[in-house]
Amino acid sequence: MRDKFLRMTPELYTYMVDHGARQDAVLTRVEQETEALGSIAVMQIAPDQGALLTLLVQMIGARRALEIGTFTGYSAICIARGLPPDGQLICCEIDENWAAAAERNLRDAALDELVEVRLAPALDTLRELSPEEPFDFAFVDADKTSYADYYDEVLRLLRPGGVMVLDNVLLGGRVLSGDDDAAKVMSRLNSEISQDERVDCAMVGVADGITLVRKR
Repeated sequence: MRDKFLRMTPELYTYMVDHGARQDAVLTRVEQETEALGSIAVMQIAPDQGALLTLLVQMIGARRALEIGTFTGYSAICIARGLPPDGQLICCEIDENWAAAAERNLRDAALDELVEVRLAPALDTLRELSPEEPFDFAFVDADKTSYADYYDEVLRLLRPGGVMVLDNVLLGGRVLSGDDDAAKVMSRLNSEISQDERVDCAMVGVADGITLVRKR
């Protein structure tokens, strides 16, 4: 049945977040302060995504995690909260101001000792990392035209059984038309992942679409 999906209304979405995404004072503040930035706030993940990230990290027993694109730190907080006390999260962020904001918010959440924010192009950071120290979990949410490269590099660094989550895989529906560079890259990558024998995958309609990938 390909019509078995729910058309979300603002009221229903609010209900879902209120009942399925536990936001404490820190996450609420980060969300509100980021929303106040205006149109750029669209780069922040939604509360239901954050709750899902925390749960996924906990479910797979992740100790080492990667984040590609950190922005103001909402998603980093959610990932780090799923890690054990001796866990590690490496965040890749290219913008100096966002990196500073993320570090400040992580300190406020008492997670700064678990998290290292690396200020550099994400591909540079990823290519410096060795698969001999593999990661258990990765979240990809940065510039969309580089997603194919991020996918390959992150997959190289994941352990067998490790999980990667890619955000914005539907691009507001633009993947159907491919009218811009980001949509063309994403559409091509979505097709490649669906046929990639190295992984198991599921694309789900959370927020702007996310793809869950498990390395075989």
